[in-house]
Amino acid sequence: MQTAICTVFEKDYHYGVGALANSLYNHGFRGVFWAGYRGELPPWAKSVKDGKGYQEFSVAEGCAIRFVKLDTRKHLGFYKPDFMSLLWESYCPEAEALFYFDPDIVNKCSWDFYEKWVSRGVALCGDSWYNVPANHPRRLAWKEFAESNGLVCDRLLDYHFNSGFIGVHQSCKSILLLWQKLIELGGMAGYSYLEDLYADSTYHHYPYLHGDQTYLNLALMASTHPLSTVGPDGMDFVPGGTLMSHATVPSVKPWRKKLIISALQGSRPTITDKLYWRHSQTPIQLYSSGKFLWQKFAILCGSAIGRFIHRQPI
Repeated sequence: MQTAICTVFEKDYHYGVGALANSLYNHGFRGVFWAGYRGELPPWAKSVKDGKGYQEFSVAEGCAIRFVKLDTRKHLGFYKPDFMSLLWESYCPEAEALFYFDPDIVNKCSWDFYEKWVSRGVALCGDSWYNVPANHPRRLAWKEFAESNGLVCDRLLDYHFNSGFIGVHQSCKSILLLWQKLIELGGMAGYSYLEDLYADSTYHHYPYLHGDQTYLNLALMASTHPLSTVGPDGMDFVPGGTLMSHATVPSVKPWRKKLIISALQGSRPTITDKLYWRHSQTPIQLYSSGKFLWQKFAILCGSAIGRFIHRQPI
């Protein structure tokens, strides 16, 4: 199957893009990784070559990142379905399947799993807020919003999915247009501020259209495409995951975390922290050898401290 991967990023999230690309390559991905960005190219992306609307950086033999500069006022979270649709329309129409990963995800499993997975339906991972019954008041509010705009929500879902990853076969790509349409409708109605992904007012007020993730879940309710889903273990939100690991708390991304200080404050290194640093140097070298060795030491030290000092989950 001919597949492509994509992400969107800005600011220091380029560190996550590099580790994500490394983790995918190290688990067998060969092909093109499309990265939409605002700002500047990453400092590690050296010797790029100009292409038709993109700049290409060679990761290793058989794998390249193609950077596409984005011109949008939307928060990049809201721009995900736009970018995926743009890629299929203008950059990689030959792709049989397209996968989106947030740039704070690290892959853990072989690439052939993903290709088999997406052939079974829209590939999704459960969110940390996973059990959301079909009759949940927030879900019913989302449904009322969609139906007030002429959409039919016949699919009854009891689970809530994270928008940090989605795999879409070409036969299901209209789900992206639906996701995009719902975001635009919410913005026009004043229920979402498309330049601010997680405005507090949108979370607390009807119809509770909070971020791109809510619109994705609503699009699933309003579509008829087959789904193939895993639980929150798919992103290491609960123990036992084998697919990927997602650092979801914005202030403590692995590349920002002071591992020893965090451990002394009760937050020992997580599995995501460890995986990030494991995939930080090859084939793309994100840090100097000295910095990498220090982080390896900090992980060992922080893990040892965590045996004695750790916060109890709430």
